[in-house]
Amino acid sequence: MSVLVQDWSGASLVAEGVQGAHGGMRAEVWSDLGAVEAIWRKLESGPDCLGTPYQRFDWVAAFLRKGAAAGPLRVVVLRDASGWPRLLMPLAIRRERGVRVARVVGGTHANYHLPLFASREATAIRHEDLVDLLVRVAPKAGIDLYLLTHQPRTWDGAVNPLAIGARPGANDAYGLMLGPDSEATLRRAFSADARKKLRSKEKRLIEAVGPLDYRRAETRAEMDSYLGAFFAHKAARFASLCIADPYADESIRSFLAAAADPGAGTPAIEIHALVARETGRVLATFGGAVDCGRFSGMMTAFDGAADVSRFSPGDLLLHHLVRDQAERGRRAFDLGVGKARYKSSICDETIELAEFVLPVSARGRLYGVAAGAATRLRARIKRDPRLWALAQRLRRLRPAT
Repeated sequence: MSVLVQDWSGASLVAEGVQGAHGGMRAEVWSDLGAVEAIWRKLESGPDCLGTPYQRFDWVAAFLRKGAAAGPLRVVVLRDASGWPRLLMPLAIRRERGVRVARVVGGTHANYHLPLFASREATAIRHEDLVDLLVRVAPKAGIDLYLLTHQPRTWDGAVNPLAIGARPGANDAYGLMLGPDSEATLRRAFSADARKKLRSKEKRLIEAVGPLDYRRAETRAEMDSYLGAFFAHKAARFASLCIADPYADESIRSFLAAAADPGAGTPAIEIHALVARETGRVLATFGGAVDCGRFSGMMTAFDGAADVSRFSPGDLLLHHLVRDQAERGRRAFDLGVGKARYKSSICDETIELAEFVLPVSARGRLYGVAAGAATRLRARIKRDPRLWALAQRLRRLRPAT
C-alpha cells in the first residue's frame, strides 16, 4: 500500500506501511508536525470524529511550537485496509534514565490523552491489534516504552482500546453534561441553597468593588490582561503553599498565550474572567481547552486579597461559565483531573482514567515496572483521605524550588 500523503523532505516519515497481524490496519509514524497537518485537520473536522479538545491540531501545535514539549515528536497514524486514517496519536519521546519513553503530547497540562479517532467505529479496533502495531513501529520510532497516562476508559459512550486492561490512574476527572436550557442546567449543577449563597456573595462583591463584568477574552489585549492576572494569582497561591509554580516556566506561558490567541481563528483555549468594571481589576480567571462540543477546564485562579476572596469570585465565575457554555451550544463541561470541592459540588460524572504501559525493549520493561509502582503509590495516597492529608502537610513543609 502506498502512503497517501507526500513527504517532500523525505525525512519526516519515520516508519511507513508497518502492517499489523490482524484487521488489515497499517501504521505510519511522522516526525514533523507540518507534514502531518493535512491528515490531522481532515481527521478532526470529520462529522464523526471522536476525540478530546487536547487532541486538536491547534492545541498540540501551540504546545510544541512554544517549546513546551521536551523531546522529539512522533505522530502515529493508523490506516485501514483502504488507506483511510482511522486513528492519530501525537507522542513526545523523552529520555528518562536512559530509556526512550513515549508520552502523549501535553503532559499534565492535558487532562485527557485519548487518541484522535476518525469515528466511533474506529474505536472498535481490537486492543491486541493496536498493541501489535505500536510494538512494530517502536524500533524505527526510537521508543523503548509507551507510557500513556490520563487515558479515559470511555469517551462519549465509546470504549477507549488503550484503556482495556490498563491499570487505574492516580486520579479521575469530573464532568457535567450540559443541556439546551441553560437555566435548567444551572439548577441541576447548583443546588437552590448554593445559588442563593452565590447571589448574596455577588451582591456583596459589587458593594465592595463596584459593577462586575463576566468576560471572555476576545482581543489580544484582554487575553494578555487575564493571563497576566492568572499568573500573578497562581504564583501567590503556590508560594503560600510552598509549592513550585509550574506556570513560571516561560515556555508554558508562551504556549497558553499562543493557544488562547483570539487573533488566531478559533482559539484552542478560551480564557474567561470576572472583572471589576470600573477599575479593570481581574478578580478570577478560568481557562479551558475547547472544541465544538466541550469545554475542558485546564486552569483557574482568583484574587486572594481579603477584600474580594471572601466573596468567592472563583465560584461566581464558575457559575457564569456553566451558563455561558450551555447557551453557546456546547454539550459537555468538565473540570479536569483531580479531586477538589468545587468540582464535586457541581459535577455529576466521574471520568475514570487509566494508565497504558507498553514496554518494547528490555530497558523499557524495567522502567515500566518502576513507573507502575510509582503510579500505584500515588493512586493509593490520593484515594485515601488520611494519606492525602498527610502528603499535603509534608509538601507544605518542603521549601519550593
